[in-house]
Amino acid sequence: MKKTPTHRQRRIVLTGGPGGGKTTAADLFRREKGDRVALMPEAATMIFTSGFPRVSEPAAIHAAQRAIYHVQRNLEDVQTAVYPDRILLCDRGTVDGAAYWPDEPRGFFRALRTSLKTELTRYDAVLFFESAAIGGMGIQGGNPVRNETLEQAVKLDGKLRALWSHHPRFILVPHNPSFFQKISFALGVLDSLVTEFDTSSATSGRPRTAQRRK
Repeated sequence: MKKTPTHRQRRIVLTGGPGGGKTTAADLFRREKGDRVALMPEAATMIFTSGFPRVSEPAAIHAAQRAIYHVQRNLEDVQTAVYPDRILLCDRGTVDGAAYWPDEPRGFFRALRTSLKTELTRYDAVLFFESAAIGGMGIQGGNPVRNETLEQAVKLDGKLRALWSHHPRFILVPHNPSFFQKISFALGVLDSLVTEFDTSSATSGRPRTAQRRK
């Protein structure tokens, strides 16, 4: 029987506009620190690559984002149950759907009977990967369901940042013409966060007060 942890599991969400590098950073960090973290894959990619239609009608987008939200929450719960003593790295979080909602973001939270504040409290830190589209660079990559233009990617980046920046531990990973330098910076931040959370959990079992960073 799995031992019940004596501390609350920490969660770090990696998010940002399309083509930001978050998935690459998460996978590299998992490979390096696999015994300390558990990686939760992107719920939207799982859904759309499994046959769920991705279409542009508003009612269909509403349905898709509701489905992604519930899959996201349940995937987080599964990973928490399987790896209760590891820090959970989430490739996107429950707030992201509000940026993809066809109407105002508050409509997303009303539809899911929740609030931005409630969803933000699910996570202990937010690493926001600014889209390469901000610098006019291409966002094509290994994600088969990505279909945004550069203009759409920039707009999504702004909407996502406006939502997630309300988190008290929001950390920006800015666009950099050097993808290597950008990912190196992000990995350094992740390593510092994981070390901090490991230390605070071992010494007190209670969350440590963190300073806001941007």
